[in-house]
Amino acid sequence: MQAETSEQPDGQDDAATAQEDAPAVNGDGETPEQEAAEIQADLQDAAPDGSALEELLGTEELQTVLTNLVTWAREELLTWNVLLQFGLLMGALVPAVIFGPRLKDLISDQLTKRAPYGVLKRLANALATIATPIALWVWVSIFIIVLGAIDQSTGLLEAGRSLLSAWIVVRLVTLVIQSPFWSKVAFYTIWPIMVLDAIGVLDDVVDQLQQTDIPALNLTLFAVVRAVIVFGLFFWVANLVGGFMTSRINKVEELNPSLKALFAKILNLILPVVALLLALATVNFDFATLAIFGGAIGIGVGLGLQRVISNFAAGVTLLADKSIKPGDTIEVGDTFGWITKMNTRYVAVRTRDGTEHLIPNDIFINEGVINWTHDDRVVRLHAPFGTSYDFKDVRFIQKMAEEAALTVPRVLSTPKPRCNLVEFGDSSVNFDLRFWINDPPNGVTNVTSDVMMVIWERLHENNIEIPFPQRDLHIKSGSLKLPPAEDATDETG
Repeated sequence: MQAETSEQPDGQDDAATAQEDAPAVNGDGETPEQEAAEIQADLQDAAPDGSALEELLGTEELQTVLTNLVTWAREELLTWNVLLQFGLLMGALVPAVIFGPRLKDLISDQLTKRAPYGVLKRLANALATIATPIALWVWVSIFIIVLGAIDQSTGLLEAGRSLLSAWIVVRLVTLVIQSPFWSKVAFYTIWPIMVLDAIGVLDDVVDQLQQTDIPALNLTLFAVVRAVIVFGLFFWVANLVGGFMTSRINKVEELNPSLKALFAKILNLILPVVALLLALATVNFDFATLAIFGGAIGIGVGLGLQRVISNFAAGVTLLADKSIKPGDTIEVGDTFGWITKMNTRYVAVRTRDGTEHLIPNDIFINEGVINWTHDDRVVRLHAPFGTSYDFKDVRFIQKMAEEAALTVPRVLSTPKPRCNLVEFGDSSVNFDLRFWINDPPNGVTNVTSDVMMVIWERLHENNIEIPFPQRDLHIKSGSLKLPPAEDATDETG
């Protein structure tokens, strides 16, 4: 009895072991291999023998691909866990639509009204705009936590959350930065990363990038990609900091416009360089490597960047010596207008035609500039005219012109207009009326025209002639033959 009792458990163990080693079967008692063989046989029976498809693609290869695809779909997709995740993913839309507007109202009341103007204000408005997608992201995360707590797979939910996270980030960047360039950078950077993470190959891609070396830089390709991304982030932060500091500097009334523009230009130069150095430091870049490229960079600067360096140095010089500054009314060549902006490469001059002339900085140094408002906005203009020799009272003309100039609203009474007799010309007595204005940004040609029109009216009121050149024609030789005159007769007799 004892022997029989001791042998019975051994038999049970062997049966259990055999049952564990037995392959899994479906509801019809077939193993996956048998099921795949049946599918392939069905496809072979369905395909006509000697068809054009068999000749072009090969029936066996196509059948193998379809068999593997159907098998993968049955084993990986058509499962209760996948259907559950898909149902939860679709079901998350309902609470997101319900709670999204409430989250939007909460953000608008608590953040948008309290956030200061600028980036923070745009960020609060952006969060309120995408409140419903944020609520959807929250509910998907809750479902992932719940399924993880009961030891269920969450791959489909995590993939959906990754894609939703990418959309939220790209949308935030677009709404906050409001720059087409940076929006495209964020789109083409964040989306590929999130898609690779969603399909589960991001780790493999990162490993491959880490194993790819760049001997010239002594870095891996992954380090270079990370440096580019970090530099883009730091560069964006540098622009934010630069804009904030520039706005604070512009509010300091003790600084003149030239110093404000100079400080802004220095910040725009230093902050991007700092961002680049910090990005290189994050990947442990050997800065001694830069010495290798020093000669090539020096040659490039010497040959190709001469004008750029010249414009930059000229711009700094113009700001430092305060020869011109934003708001000044200047005249460069045929361009007359006022300075609206001073950049690293050029000075923006807006003319009275409404056009913006971008003049390189070195032109102001090499060719000079007329600054109508350098130290004093009061400038003197000229209105020349001439009168006939027949009018003898030139002092009357002088007084009349000075009084006429004062009738123009923009002409200053102090200093007083002065009309000088400048020349006894060939055909006229020439005068030069000189008058003063204090608003050259409003134009100088138009006020000169107004003064000359008033003079014209006063001269005609007093019957004073403005002569034109007269020439005498002397014929030294030659003959002139005239046709004989015909007697006019009365046709009626």
